[in-house]
Amino acid sequence: MSKTNHRVQSLDFLKGLVILLMALDHVRDYFHKDVFYFEPTDIEQTHLALFFTRFITHFCAPVFVLLAGTSAFFVQQRMLKFELSQWLVKRGLWLVFVEVIIITFGWRFQLNFDSIVFQVIWLLGISMVFLAVFIHVPKKLMIASSLIVIFGHNSLDGITGGQFSDIWTLLHVQGPILLSEDTVLFNVYPLIPWIFVMPLGYHLGGLYTSAYDAKARRQLLIYIGLAAIGLFFGIRAINIYGNLTFWTTYEDFGKTLMSFFNVSKYPPSLLYLLITLGPSMILLAWAEHFKGKLYTITVLFGKVPMFFYIIHIYYIHLLAVIAAYLTGYDPSLMIVDVWISFETGLQGYGFSLGVVYLVWLFVVVTLHPVCVWYWNYKKTHRHHWWLSYV
Repeated sequence: MSKTNHRVQSLDFLKGLVILLMALDHVRDYFHKDVFYFEPTDIEQTHLALFFTRFITHFCAPVFVLLAGTSAFFVQQRMLKFELSQWLVKRGLWLVFVEVIIITFGWRFQLNFDSIVFQVIWLLGISMVFLAVFIHVPKKLMIASSLIVIFGHNSLDGITGGQFSDIWTLLHVQGPILLSEDTVLFNVYPLIPWIFVMPLGYHLGGLYTSAYDAKARRQLLIYIGLAAIGLFFGIRAINIYGNLTFWTTYEDFGKTLMSFFNVSKYPPSLLYLLITLGPSMILLAWAEHFKGKLYTITVLFGKVPMFFYIIHIYYIHLLAVIAAYLTGYDPSLMIVDVWISFETGLQGYGFSLGVVYLVWLFVVVTLHPVCVWYWNYKKTHRHHWWLSYV
């Protein structure tokens, strides 16, 4: 098999772009005045700018999961498959620990194990554990199985799981699981179909070996992307399958447009994955020709995604504490038990969407030199094994 030992900048660019969009969503969580009153996807209360600010961040999780699989493919180029399985299990369990301890503290500024929330880092970790097994399944069978689950899982919508409801909540329903009288686990990211997206990313890596023609790769990515987008519009227009909710026609065209694009993320519907991964594939193809300073900066963020993810949560939360104090609110209210938007004492705090974008730009600009430092440190200290986990 042809080896791929160098970094692929187009992949780093896509990772960097979505992680910056993710930062926008998290800035909105801590700085937008409306987060305490309604969801940005609530068609009756939201507006176009807010809705599509949330919509563009939908691209983050699918790309993270897909390209985590691609990264695993590159790792496998320098080790045997059983070694990769061990690596995936160890890294996956590490990510679960990071979610429960490090990330949770960043969101709350306290460790409260009365409520445990499984979010995207948990999802990545558990998906890696599953991928440790899936890499041993023949390629065609794994791709076919993944596509069958992705296209067919919405037929399971509405199933409650009965006496196995807790297991079903982990697999396919967002919701709480009572671990004890005093401890609740809330699973934000059910595993199906996420764990079948990562194997597709693993096999996507095969397009980036030296044996694969670059022009053919770009054409294939564009064809896949266009097919996904076409399927999205076709299935969504029929309005009978592929999403937890159907779209509705309103007198206001803007509301109709938002309703049409209001796709379900928890769990990710077929339509959600089509409209996020489809354009991402096209962008991935185009990115091979991108140049310029903004491109280089975005690539840099894509080289240190886990590092950026951890520090940006702490940074944004700290800035929000300062903002609350400066605007006359008790900063201790920013130390929360579960989630910032649940804190009713902060109703009235917050800023317009325009200010949210300005804070986001400030976060990106000020964290860029920190990420440059970390990337340079990582390059010059490859002998530190622990760096591969951050």
